[in-house]
Amino acid sequence: MNFRSFLGNEATARQLQESAASGRLPHAILLSGPRGAGKYSLAIALAQTLNCLDPQTFSGLPDACDLCHNCTRIAAALDLDARVAEAVEAREDLRDADRKDTRILIQIHPDVLVVPPDPPQMLVKVGQVRSLIHNVQRAPAEGKGKIYIFPTAKFMSEAANSLLKVLEEPPEYAHLLLLAENPSDQLPTIRSRCSQMRLHAVPMETLEKIIAQRHPEWPSARRTLVARLAEGAVGRAVSFDADTYLASRKDALLLLRTATAEPDHSALFHMTETYRAGAEGQQKTQDLLRSLYLLLEDMMLLQAGEPEMARNIDILPELRRLAESVSFDWIDRAVRRIADVESGMRRNLLRSLSLDALTAGLQQR
Repeated sequence: MNFRSFLGNEATARQLQESAASGRLPHAILLSGPRGAGKYSLAIALAQTLNCLDPQTFSGLPDACDLCHNCTRIAAALDLDARVAEAVEAREDLRDADRKDTRILIQIHPDVLVVPPDPPQMLVKVGQVRSLIHNVQRAPAEGKGKIYIFPTAKFMSEAANSLLKVLEEPPEYAHLLLLAENPSDQLPTIRSRCSQMRLHAVPMETLEKIIAQRHPEWPSARRTLVARLAEGAVGRAVSFDADTYLASRKDALLLLRTATAEPDHSALFHMTETYRAGAEGQQKTQDLLRSLYLLLEDMMLLQAGEPEMARNIDILPELRRLAESVSFDWIDRAVRRIADVESGMRRNLLRSLSLDALTAGLQQR
């Protein structure tokens, strides 16, 4: 991952490159933007550029080669979910006494430390921040600077307070990047100590061009659909699993049709029987419920007279018929019942019966 391969938000990427080139890169940066906008990818690109052993120039600005020993090791952190899963598994193998005091930290390069939210609370904890404070006192070992990345800057109160001193007076060689969807979620004391940068939603036309480059085999209608579902986030657009979404949407539409108009439940029962136990069934159910939420949101937009804001535009006529057949209160009730199914999943209730009950509960009398 380097700056020249980063897609969208060129102005923010260029600002980071120019700051790095001038030696005026802020020591604490709060980088915000919607999920999937590329905050973490951009942070990794910056870490590579600052520590590249064979620095390149692209459009007159510094960039990483993406090939040297430092670049390849830092790039190993791009698959953050896999690295966190490995760290969690390693912690589970420890003795109980050691496990309690072990915090999740991803260090794939001596001078780059990633501090993810620590499961199961999914918050950055004070032990992680103390490890960072201890680490930041040591000068870079193999690169020009030390980079600390918080992929999701959600802190426990004590952890946030512990971080303030480092944010205010970091060593000259250290740079801290806090990534967040909304900067207002951070404490004012943290925001005031950081230079703020933001990634914005990418225009629909730009997203469609990017998707066309990645998937030239897709028809225009599918590219437009994925661009709308990505909601301006390049990362979501290029990684979107269209086949899985269309399959779950097909089942979601069947559920909505059965709930609103279809007296024969045989097709519904045949479909819900496929939502069985196990990890695969859990993921499939989550995809179905996500599709239901999106379809209901589009139905609300149609009821409000805002069809241009709908995302599933390839099935707009059917969504319009569904929207005209129900009230706003029905949609509100459907959203709450879907939330009940999600709660039931956490209690390991039988998924197929939960989906059948959801449909029955939404049938109009």
